[in-house]
Amino acid sequence: MATSTLDAHELPWDSRAQGERARLELVVAWSLDEPERLGEAAVVDRPLRLGRGEPEPAAPHARFRAWRPGRERAGRPLESPRLSRDQLRLVPDGDRSLRVENVGRCRLAVNGAERAEAVVQPGDTLHLRNTLVLVVVRRGGAAPGRVDGDFPFGGPDRGGMVGESEAAWRLRAELAFAAGSPHHVLLQGASGVGKELAARSLHTLSGRGQRPLVTRNAATLPESLVDAELFGSARGYPHAGSPERPGLIGEAHGSTLFLDEVGELPPALQAHLLRVLDRGGEYQRLGDARVRHADLRLVAATNRPLSALKHDFAARFPLRIQLPGLDERVEDIPLLVQATLTRARDELAQGAAPSPVARFFGPDGRPRIHPDLVEALLHHRYELHTRELVRLLWLAMGSSPGEYLGLTDAVRAELSPARPGRGAEPPDRAAIEAALAAAGGRAALAAEALGLSSRFALYRLMKKLGISGGEGGAELASAAGTTPDVDEVGPG
Repeated sequence: MATSTLDAHELPWDSRAQGERARLELVVAWSLDEPERLGEAAVVDRPLRLGRGEPEPAAPHARFRAWRPGRERAGRPLESPRLSRDQLRLVPDGDRSLRVENVGRCRLAVNGAERAEAVVQPGDTLHLRNTLVLVVVRRGGAAPGRVDGDFPFGGPDRGGMVGESEAAWRLRAELAFAAGSPHHVLLQGASGVGKELAARSLHTLSGRGQRPLVTRNAATLPESLVDAELFGSARGYPHAGSPERPGLIGEAHGSTLFLDEVGELPPALQAHLLRVLDRGGEYQRLGDARVRHADLRLVAATNRPLSALKHDFAARFPLRIQLPGLDERVEDIPLLVQATLTRARDELAQGAAPSPVARFFGPDGRPRIHPDLVEALLHHRYELHTRELVRLLWLAMGSSPGEYLGLTDAVRAELSPARPGRGAEPPDRAAIEAALAAAGGRAALAAEALGLSSRFALYRLMKKLGISGGEGGAELASAAGTTPDVDEVGPG
């Protein structure tokens, strides 16, 4: 009998690839001397030093590389002459916090405030003044499936999506899988996360991509005319001389129909689509007795919960994709900023006249951005996600007086306030007890009310002040520092 290569206690269906262990990484969000390295990341899974050039043999340095699932390049150290060879000392505390000590000549600010040392968590920023901005992220878990990565690092992919985060690559993998399937697809996500872009990407990647994508906002379908809009009408209907209309279903035959905001369709109108979404795609045009068949795929999008859809309508979507918000892909924000500014420059160029935003670009063709603006955008709480980011950038373009896109007063007025837990004095005993009481002992809600970064930050303060109670109070982590207000520093 042949000997199995599986472990004696392992069944074949349990033998599957495991994802990478979660780890903390530092991602380049801005660099004065090496702007081409935007988006590169360094894994910090052991004590390391961050500095310029090749490290000494006894002092392992953080090496930054262009991370992509299954396609990582070899890492290399930073080369900015403004950095010391031994600039930062990094010591991870598990996979959720990182102790940072500044030992070099370049001043360090953590979340906008100057520090000599600090404990940082995912979402925090490190700014080596006028030189480098890094954002802390946590990566790991199941790796996305292999998808097309044949496009420049940090640039738009074939479908126009920009992002090198784990969340962006997971979304690409889900879209690629759905594109190869014949089934209808439901895209879910908050307003502004890019559902239409995802639908276009899915269509482009599919076998229907050679045909035009048919799009319509379902919220604009009038209830009295929904059948005519969807299924069309025969010649002479409803009046003599009326032209034949193919409707959205007819236009999308052999292609993809994208219905945005499909959750706004009342259940009665959703029911009109049930038969055409079944195998065979049966439908009839108004005024026509002939039964037609449409070969189409419906990609629908909604920012409402699944329960807002009629249950038998939702059942027609076996493939459902949840799109991540900017809070799940913070490290992509600088790449989205670069892409948005480049697109604005190109769209505003008129013939021989230079684009009015061309002054924000250097001789190398890359945008010139004040690092304080980058940090502020990284810390902002987005409600409308990429749509809101674009609006903030246009506001910055219209209010920045110099050649650097800056954190102007107009932009500051639109940004969410700094997190009190990291930018001010920590709450005292009375404030913590009051917040816990108001939250019914739920630490996560109390931490949010107090402006703390997480419930673990609350647990640390509770331990320090000898406060008991609160759900999960046993989960105590090591103490982290707090930071004062941001100071003004210019580039250069």
